[in-house]
Amino acid sequence: MNVKELMSGNEAFARGAWEAGAALGSGYPGTPSTEILENAVKYKPDMYCEWAPNEKVAFEAAAGAALAGARAFCTMKHVGLNVAADPLMTLSYVGTVGGFVAIVADDPGMHSSQNEQDTRQYARFAKIPLLEPSDAQEAKDYLIQAFDISERFRTPVLIRSTTRISHARSLVDLGRRAEREFPGFRKDPPRFVPIPAWGRRMRQRVEERLRELRIEAKTSALNRVEMNSSEFGVITSGIAYQYVKETFPEASILKLGLVYPLSSSLIRDFAGRVRRLLIVEELDDFIEEQVRALGLECEGRNLVPGIGELSPERLETAKGRIAGRDRTLLLSSPEADLPPRPPVLCAGCPHRGVFTALGAFKDVVVTGDIGCYSLGVLPPLDRLDVILCMGGGISLAHGMAKAGEKKKIVGMVGDSTFFHSGITGLLDIVVNRSNVVICIVDNRTTAMTGHQDHPGTGRTLMGEDTVAVSIEGLVAACGVRRCRVANPYDVRGLVAAFREEMEAAEPSVVISRAPCVLNERKPIRPPWRVSREKCKICGACLKVGCPALVAEDGIPGINPDACVGCSICGQMCKFAAIGPA
Repeated sequence: MNVKELMSGNEAFARGAWEAGAALGSGYPGTPSTEILENAVKYKPDMYCEWAPNEKVAFEAAAGAALAGARAFCTMKHVGLNVAADPLMTLSYVGTVGGFVAIVADDPGMHSSQNEQDTRQYARFAKIPLLEPSDAQEAKDYLIQAFDISERFRTPVLIRSTTRISHARSLVDLGRRAEREFPGFRKDPPRFVPIPAWGRRMRQRVEERLRELRIEAKTSALNRVEMNSSEFGVITSGIAYQYVKETFPEASILKLGLVYPLSSSLIRDFAGRVRRLLIVEELDDFIEEQVRALGLECEGRNLVPGIGELSPERLETAKGRIAGRDRTLLLSSPEADLPPRPPVLCAGCPHRGVFTALGAFKDVVVTGDIGCYSLGVLPPLDRLDVILCMGGGISLAHGMAKAGEKKKIVGMVGDSTFFHSGITGLLDIVVNRSNVVICIVDNRTTAMTGHQDHPGTGRTLMGEDTVAVSIEGLVAACGVRRCRVANPYDVRGLVAAFREEMEAAEPSVVISRAPCVLNERKPIRPPWRVSREKCKICGACLKVGCPALVAEDGIPGINPDACVGCSICGQMCKFAAIGPA
């Protein structure tokens, strides 16, 4: 009797890794991929799982396990693959021994990301296979098959997930674990060392492998044809397949599970069986471009937008355009008729004290980073000027200073992000001598992705106690002579600290340290209240942007159920109208 369980795509990926006999999983948290490893660790001791300092390290750790003969996987979101692109490109040459799979979750619609990217382009760039599941069952099954493909063709394999696949739930058939022996690493330098003399032969093997994979794609069960109508056919993959089934039930469908490389004969055969051909895919016109390169007529991007998340509603507009009823291209999904809910730092968030203190310096450039503190750009805090990528808050500050920016510059970075990619930027600042202030907002966790541990927390994903790496020690090791730890709930003290460091004639670091209140799940002190008798309705307290502050008959008040007693609003009040309840 088959056992079924309701699973999200991320839970199914974790199950698939276990059933495939994987020995190691490594990754860096990033929505929508985070829950893969958080569920994979539940299968210990069969699988060892870890949070790596960044995606490059995670990729390399999994590659090391695979080169020693074990099955291994790594997880990350789409921008994380940018960080891991260096080892990806060379592992394509070196190949694998045990199965190696990188599960990469794209975020169409930018629900929690700074950009949209299509991971399928990396598969073409690296000349490696990419699989794309359409539901949780396929997430589990495709991962198992990806390990098999990796070992048969000696190649790393990418699996592309998206937000809907990662988080949507469906029934999954559960199987048993395939126990595997660990052979250990076998020395073979011409196989594993890509110095030019051996690397050139590896390069030829990559092209041979790609030809073999195209032959595989023609007959692979990962690709299937569902013939219904000879009038209209659709080529699609991933979550788009589900939308196509809903919107075009009458259509014939070529569902691609092995999305790269494509079989030209498979595409030609399907195209020859339908009068009109539509390509439906999320983000880039990846499949459409290859179909057109075969000289086949098709429609795609002219009907289905490539910006934002796909949905049945967006396909309905495409269906209307095909039928000639509507010529409007729906560029985004319809918004629900709900009141706006702008993102905001939690009540009592220690980052609020940092931005409140920086508000005292109107003529200072603040370069930001990726994390909860990105919300410091929004009113009423309005104290963050630019964001690029993880670790960029430090390096942007250095570049601006070296370019001759006359204003003082404060570069911000979180504690997890500092370990991820901030250390090298700080080294650049010290060695190349730019006079900037770096603020490390240390809330003792990777907060934005759901409170995962990092090298500074003293805890591993496996639940073991470990070394808590000192941020101050790393700062000193980078050569910074001025480093101080500040309490973000002492706004005046923080203002004084920033002022002193801005006046220094050398680079300095201010570490704002207080735990994330959402992770601590306990108040700092009892709730505060506003005295209606003393309040002058000046609005100074509202400028801290705390969601616990509410308006009562036009007079500021504090919701005692939301307040955690951080006291920042009280420090802003010149009339002593805010204090303990």
